[in-house]
Amino acid sequence: MKMRIYLILMCVAFPLFGNVTNLELKEALAMLEEKNLEIKIAKFDEQMKLLESKLPMATRLGKLDATLNALRSNEAGNVFGFKVQSREATFGDFGAPEFMDNFADCSLGNTQACADMYNKPPHNLNYPEARNHYVTKFTYSLPLFTGGKITHYSRIAHDMYEMSKIDKEKVVAQKVYETKKTFYDITLVENYIKNLSKITKNTSRLESIVKEMVKEGYAIQTDLLEVQAHKAEADSLLIQAKLNRELAYQYLSFLLNEEVESIKNVDEMAPLNMPSKEEIENDSFDIQKAHLGLQITENAVWVQRAAFLPMIGGFAEYGSADNVIFNDFADKDFYTVGVQATWNIFNGFSDKINLEKAKLEHLKTMTQVELAKSGTELKAKQLQTEALSAFEMARSDEKRLAFASKVYENYLAKYKEGMISIGDVLIKQSKELEVLLKLITTKNTYNAKVFELDSLTNKGE
Repeated sequence: MKMRIYLILMCVAFPLFGNVTNLELKEALAMLEEKNLEIKIAKFDEQMKLLESKLPMATRLGKLDATLNALRSNEAGNVFGFKVQSREATFGDFGAPEFMDNFADCSLGNTQACADMYNKPPHNLNYPEARNHYVTKFTYSLPLFTGGKITHYSRIAHDMYEMSKIDKEKVVAQKVYETKKTFYDITLVENYIKNLSKITKNTSRLESIVKEMVKEGYAIQTDLLEVQAHKAEADSLLIQAKLNRELAYQYLSFLLNEEVESIKNVDEMAPLNMPSKEEIENDSFDIQKAHLGLQITENAVWVQRAAFLPMIGGFAEYGSADNVIFNDFADKDFYTVGVQATWNIFNGFSDKINLEKAKLEHLKTMTQVELAKSGTELKAKQLQTEALSAFEMARSDEKRLAFASKVYENYLAKYKEGMISIGDVLIKQSKELEVLLKLITTKNTYNAKVFELDSLTNKGE
């Protein structure tokens, strides 16, 4: 019974651990947005910046603190102050009983009592008993005028949040680029493996032909060894290609945070987008960040200008004090309200220096915006040129591969007729391998430039 239950649970759970098969590129991009770990981290960064952007405006609401002090002291000033704050001070605390006793004795003619009445320190006032003191109070402070600091800090924080959104989008675009590139890499290496397999089959067929010719005396053993060595080289290339395919699948699984077993192949060469100047300026991550940086430095100038204006704040305090905690709170409560204004008159010209520095930083950022525009446009044109060059080269290599394959077949026929040596045949097959490898490399370069261009102009998705 236990075994049957175990088998049922295994059958139910098995699909949860199955690998992804026949994955389409569209499905992979949807999985990427949801599961990629780097994208998740970028989203967390964005959320933290959103929270940080709310902090400057939160200061407009002021600050409310609740404090509770528990004290005990026999120091004369403290005890008297405690009683006054608790509204319990009496004339007896000033030594009134001692004064009245001395006054009575003085009236009866006691001269010492007359002297003590004004000159002897009251014992109750100077040597009080220790007293507990509990103070509960609520303090509220509110900025009334900050010279625009809060407003401009809030704008800076918001721009920092917007920049984090661009950073997240840039990470997404980069991962989309890598995912697409991996799909096309796998497709290329799959086709490369097919062509290599065809070449290795041709080499195996050539090996069989040479063996028969050796038996018939039309070829020598060295010819067979030469073919076998060439076959081993082709087999090595095939093994290496299969290992590269496995590595590409592992990287795709890493990107999607999901084990991928197979994909649906795409075209060998991706479509080339040719963005306009306006699209580059509107969609480029670097240009967008440069514009935000310009806004940040502009607000930073206003923050420094605020140093030349007064700072005004208000506060209110309400509480109660007694020698017993929370005792007669309303009867012994107190309040204080006030306004404070501070205005720095002189601090060694440091405010002026900071303002000039902020202005220069703003001018520098303006130049960086122009540099970002021209640099991104130049990079886009460079990638377009390199992609078009690789495209034309790939078309040329395809024709060369078809020609090399035909030449090999012709040379193989001539070898069978005894017109050429086996070395001539193998040279032509090596040329076919060389052109095939160059074709795959060129197509891979083309795809890399296309996807880099897409990610540069936020066209990755």
